[in-house]
Amino acid sequence: MTEIADTALERRARQVCQLCLLVIPLMLMHARAVAEGAIAIIAITFLIRCARHGDWGWVRRPIFALPLALWAWLVICSALGAAPAHAVPQALAMLRFWVFVAALSQWLLADGQERARRSVWWLIAASAAWIAIECWQQYLLGTNLLGYPRWGDGSLTGPFFGPRAGPAYVVLLYPALLPPVMALLARPGIGARLAGAALATLGILTLVLIGQRMPALLGLLGLLVSALLLRRLRPAAIAVLVVAALALAALPLVSPPTYQKLVVHFVEQMSHFWQSPYGQLYTRAAAITLDRPLLGHGFDGFRMLCDRPEYANPQALFGLPPVEHVRGEDWGCAIHPHQFWLQAGTDAGIPGLVLFAATALCWWWAMARGLWSGGDALRVGLFVAVFDWLW
Repeated sequence: MTEIADTALERRARQVCQLCLLVIPLMLMHARAVAEGAIAIIAITFLIRCARHGDWGWVRRPIFALPLALWAWLVICSALGAAPAHAVPQALAMLRFWVFVAALSQWLLADGQERARRSVWWLIAASAAWIAIECWQQYLLGTNLLGYPRWGDGSLTGPFFGPRAGPAYVVLLYPALLPPVMALLARPGIGARLAGAALATLGILTLVLIGQRMPALLGLLGLLVSALLLRRLRPAAIAVLVVAALALAALPLVSPPTYQKLVVHFVEQMSHFWQSPYGQLYTRAAAITLDRPLLGHGFDGFRMLCDRPEYANPQALFGLPPVEHVRGEDWGCAIHPHQFWLQAGTDAGIPGLVLFAATALCWWWAMARGLWSGGDALRVGLFVAVFDWLW
């Protein structure tokens, strides 16, 4: 964004929005309505500022133009699809997320806002530490601070009631972990380097102990990508992988519920993936997408249509495996297909899927620029978080 001299009122608006930004990390975990309100305040204030100064140059940049095109297409699909009437206002409201991202990069956390950047990093690090501490408390003492035990399937819930610790932790892990780890590894002396390796090991061990399969796999992928981009991290990453492998081998003794969830259940599920709950969700989502490939079914189309019988047995139309009920229950439906790419297809058809893929590639490219030449640890951590989440 072009450098603009703020008025006193605009400076106050910036301060209010920065305070809103500081509550978002914790509120996304424990009070999503508050986080939604903070995101909306920031987005609306940013749009007012852009309108006041006529500064819309950021809209033409591919990292914003592509998601805005995806949003516009989703609105069209919601208006023309079979989705109910409330799909259109819900699709329109999706604009707040893209504008929020623009507000952060072009205004609140732009170059020169170092104090705000540090404050947000400390909150991200504190949020990751909060999840980790509560997971270890639940593992060692049986319950978290709120008195909740581990989930029925064996996974640790951390500070949450349900099994939400893994997805939240893996997103926060690398932006929070890499800066202190790399600072320790860069210091002279074997003690500092051992401390850096120990901190990295603790972060990954926590992810393994949580016992959620996809976050654990994404966490290991993130470690490999981090080591690829940060040469100094590579010896420590090898040590972390060895310790993680030993921890997996020891899980039957150390944490039998985690072993059952992370290893036994995973092997069983992959042996008949298309009959597993996730396989059935994916099959229905693919059938829903292929049934209306150009326009999709509009916002929230999967939730509205997944229980239709024609999507449970799509092999005759699309050559997909039939959806089989497991244990007599209908596992093929949920509020979403548990996969971003399939969500884009069910909502906005193949064009929406292409726009989503182009957005992901554009963001990856923009965030990876310069990292091969020894990018700083925080930038690598942010890239890994986005890479993992969109993978």
